[in-house]
Amino acid sequence: MKYRPTSIFNTPAKLLIPEVGKKNGVKYKNFIEDSIFYISFKSYGGTEKVINDVVVVEDTASVECYYSPKIKSDCKIQLLDDSSTWEIISPPENIERKNLYLKFKVRRTVGGA
Repeated sequence: MKYRPTSIFNTPAKLLIPEVGKKNGVKYKNFIEDSIFYISFKSYGGTEKVINDVVVVEDTASVECYYSPKIKSDCKIQLLDDSSTWEIISPPENIERKNLYLKFKVRRTVGGA
């Protein structure tokens, strides 16, 4: 049975690739903007959590897109319609190992003081 995406890829997103380095003996991580690509983005709403006596909302979503070897679990994506940044929390799944489609989960945390 051949896999077909559940919806069309109509949400533009930008890939943010991590650059890890060391400066004065301290490790740092910067994210470099890479290519723009189109995704299918399905949000599941937010979950309220209390972290250090501050209420924050953790949003999760599922993403499907065309395969790219650049997309890895330590990258982030930025949606271009609202400039929100989402971190990839699951290893991108290469559907049927055919290098056609990827599927992964993302999250962002908003709120707090």
